[in-house]
Amino acid sequence: MVELVAKSPCGGRLPVEHGASRLSEVAMTCLTSLQPKQGQEKALSQALKSAHGMVFPAPNRATGKEGARAIWIGKGQAMLVGPEPDTGLAAHAAMTDQSDAWAMVRLEGAAAEDVLARLVPVDLRQTVFKRGHSVRTMLQHMSVSITRISDEAFFILAFRSMAGTLVHDLETAMKGVAARR
Repeated sequence: MVELVAKSPCGGRLPVEHGASRLSEVAMTCLTSLQPKQGQEKALSQALKSAHGMVFPAPNRATGKEGARAIWIGKGQAMLVGPEPDTGLAAHAAMTDQSDAWAMVRLEGAAAEDVLARLVPVDLRQTVFKRGHSVRTMLQHMSVSITRISDEAFFILAFRSMAGTLVHDLETAMKGVAARR
């Protein structure tokens, strides 16, 4: 009989480090999409705060902290990253388990902004894109969510099917930036 083995989205390709940047895979955790029911936005935000200590994020923002975040991913949509969602949230939102559908990586280091500048059509410099800011954008040809989680670190979500390409594109940019320094 064949033994099935669970693999992480990035399949052992990470971590990698080049110059002043490091790319690592974030351990798989619970990912739940939240979409407020009509007229339930404030109630959902209050329930999220009571259950998980964070409010529903405003557009282009993330709330919470390491291990428990709510990240804006589109109009009227957020991704709860980390905790198993409290069942009480279902009264105010449509919830869908997304845990197996996404790859999660962390890009950090003094060169992280320069690496992303080669790949993303958005200004992610800290003077403009501060901690807690989040954007749904393109990284090369992939749709991603990028959230600044510290002065020199970004949390990136991409579809699991694109994990290999995500790692390749980021590592290529990391090498290019390192070669110029």
